[in-house]
Amino acid sequence: MITGDEKMLFVCYPKCTTCQKAQRWLDERGVLYTLRNIKEENPSEAELRTWHARSGLPLKRFFNTSGLQYKALHLKERLPQMTQDEQFALLASDGMLVKRPLLIADGRVLAGFKETEYAQLLQGGE
Repeated sequence: MITGDEKMLFVCYPKCTTCQKAQRWLDERGVLYTLRNIKEENPSEAELRTWHARSGLPLKRFFNTSGLQYKALHLKERLPQMTQDEQFALLASDGMLVKRPLLIADGRVLAGFKETEYAQLLQGGE
């Protein structure tokens, strides 16, 4: 369970409307977090590996599949042939390829924004 004293890491792209909505949701509830602009400070490969392991999600869910970079690099076709190591290296090369926002707290990682998932994380639910 997240207490008022614990800070979360909120990794986002400030111009992204989904990120703005998630940030507003956190702010309205008085949640403390450290904001990190994904475009200015790409997640490292080590961070991505840790976050992926904690998330329980398939690695593909960490890709911003609706982003311009994803489409420009034809990743829909390329990802299935890439190794996990190649995918992690690619994600670490450009923050705009990473699904956002990412919320890291209490040993858990949420990719994207779903109010129910955020609420469960704040309440300490599974």
